Amino acid sequence: MTGNAQIIRIGLVQMSCTDDIARNMETAVGRIREAAGKGARIVCLQELYRSRYFCQTEDAELFSLAETVPGPSVEKLSALARELGVVIVAPLFEKRAEGIYHNTAVVVDADGSVAGKYRKMHIPDDPCFYEKFYFTPGDTGFRSFPTRYGRVGVLICWDQWFPEAARLTALSGAQFLFYPTAIGYQDRDAGEAEKQADAWETIQKSHAIANGVFVAVANRVGREGALRFWGRSFACDPLGEVLASA
Repeated sequence: MTGNAQIIRIGLVQMSCTDDIARNMETAVGRIREAAGKGARIVCLQELYRSRYFCQTEDAELFSLAETVPGPSVEKLSALARELGVVIVAPLFEKRAEGIYHNTAVVVDADGSVAGKYRKMHIPDDPCFYEKFYFTPGDTGFRSFPTRYGRVGVLICWDQWFPEAARLTALSGAQFLFYPTAIGYQDRDAGEAEKQADAWETIQKSHAIANGVFVAVANRVGREGALRFWGRSFACDPLGEVLASA
């Protein structure tokens, strides 16, 4: 971001995930450190970065992956944010109460405090994306949060197809709009994957242009079960020009 001679660098963490939660967290922490070392002041992790994308099946045992917010992951990332002086956008599987779970993104400020959290509003229910089994739609509204490096708004994955979400978040004062994401395709849809990915990029560029904000998208990458996640994380300016991409 530029303005008043200020440049804010952002980092987007695009990674493959394993069944080992501790290893995934270690990888994420390492990538945050790497981004900070390259000058990033705001770093966004991908959707549900702590685990594989478990929503490919409906399995009650997988609710054990959820954690409270704040909880162990937020505490670890808060300490890291404070150490590095960076803002971290951390998407988590939140256990709010028994029987109430959310797909949540926590914004940790550069002093380690929690600036705010957003709970995913639009929940898909498609083959290999059975999120309605796990997540209750969010109740936080569309908001942005003041941080050391500007006002940060967060929407999550399927929210990106709804222009109203971007507009309301921008109207709350967001300068940066982050989309932590887990999107890919099944082998049977490989013939349409490139067009779908292009449309995915186009809709998010349109949010930047329509609302005059910087948009940054962190998607997971690699093969997980029946899904191939396409990565293609990117950041664009308020005119939709891609500043960097994976």
